[in-house]
Amino acid sequence: MKKKNRRKKRKLKIGRILIALFILVFIVCLIKQACRFPIKNIFVEGNNILSDQEIIDLAKIQDYPSMFKYSSNKIEKNIEKSDYISKAKVTKKNFKQIYIKVEENIVLFYNASNKKSVLYNGKEINKELEGPILINYVPDKVYKKLIEQMRLVDLDIINRISEIKYDPSKVDEERFLFTMSDGNYVYVTLEKLENINNYVKISLEIINKFGNKNGTLNLDAGEYFEIFND
Repeated sequence: MKKKNRRKKRKLKIGRILIALFILVFIVCLIKQACRFPIKNIFVEGNNILSDQEIIDLAKIQDYPSMFKYSSNKIEKNIEKSDYISKAKVTKKNFKQIYIKVEENIVLFYNASNKKSVLYNGKEINKELEGPILINYVPDKVYKKLIEQMRLVDLDIINRISEIKYDPSKVDEERFLFTMSDGNYVYVTLEKLENINNYVKISLEIINKFGNKNGTLNLDAGEYFEIFND
């Protein structure tokens, strides 16, 4: 009787080992099969500065590798290494599609003096990017503060600014003249630069009062509007 029990136990152990091996082989086969799933489609959105292909290159998936070669987190980190990108979100779908959504750094202005574009994170890029143009030299101390204060300006308003001119007065060495895309001028000091976020509201009030006439809005001293002389 004892010998039979030992044989049964041995058979049970061998059976369990075979089942475990079968499961292991099955898992390995699944992994190998999964690794054969190449990326079929890549969709990119939210980009204006960089092209779709440039973002795909940053992600390091330009050769359409296996869906499982890189994790979503790894792809996001690859893309966010670019100075132009502040945030990336990657989503995988249907074992063949990758969706990349990016948030690019806002272009605060292009400095015509040193031919560099200044981004929201303070980085300067040796490339002319679309945005307001700073047309003249600004002393270093004032320039640094200009960048800090421009970060407080809404993107919608930045897109309405055509040119920025450093135009200090006897009273304030931090005064600037902004040329707006609608033809108006705006005088503003860095101390009050955030007030330009009210420009849309103010310009509607100007239209109601003066019609479609252009002029100069003085935000550096009060908030009054002067029509251009004909």
